[in-house]
Amino acid sequence: MKTYIVKAKDIVPKWHVVDAAGQPLGRLATRVASLLRGKHRPDFTPYLDMRDFVVVVNAERVRVSGNNKMRQKIYYRHTQYPGGLKQVTLEKLMATHPTRVIEHAVRGMLPHNRLGAKLRRHLKVYVGPEHPHQAQTGGAPKKPKPPKPPAEKPVAKAETEPVVEEVAEPEAIAEEPVEAAVVEEPVEAVVDEAPPEAAEEPQPDGGTGGEAP
Repeated sequence: MKTYIVKAKDIVPKWHVVDAAGQPLGRLATRVASLLRGKHRPDFTPYLDMRDFVVVVNAERVRVSGNNKMRQKIYYRHTQYPGGLKQVTLEKLMATHPTRVIEHAVRGMLPHNRLGAKLRRHLKVYVGPEHPHQAQTGGAPKKPKPPKPPAEKPVAKAETEPVVEEVAEPEAIAEEPVEAAVVEEPVEAVVDEAPPEAAEEPQPDGGTGGEAP
């Protein structure tokens, strides 16, 4: 019987969403570290990156047990300059950068080698319930589409055409005959015919004045 050994090219990545609201910090970090390593998978291999991603939401609502732990726990870092040792309490770090609290706790539970550095890149921690990985984690629930307005029925052409003809045609017909009949015709007839008749009548009377009696 041969032993099956999984290869890196055969691993299918998966995405997990973990809600940190109300969960103890230590138990949350243990669960996240186990998912990052892939211990929940039947083909888990300790020396391989199982390529699983973990998204942690509501980081600011994580719970820390203990009476004075918020003030007593101190995080240290160094700026790599002489005298550059910095320290900050858990209470102050939760108020300013709550995501770093979870990242620091998970980092301590992962292997401290190149594999652990690779696994830390698969951890995504966010403040609040929203995250930009909806497509990878299955997508957000679809919102119902608003109902479409009822389509308007097209108006028949027979109803619109006669209305346009009745309004436009009478106005054009009423303007033309008024100007030609009233202004031009009566003025020319009176002025041109009257003067010639008055000039011709006195000439025959003056030339034959003595022959008439």
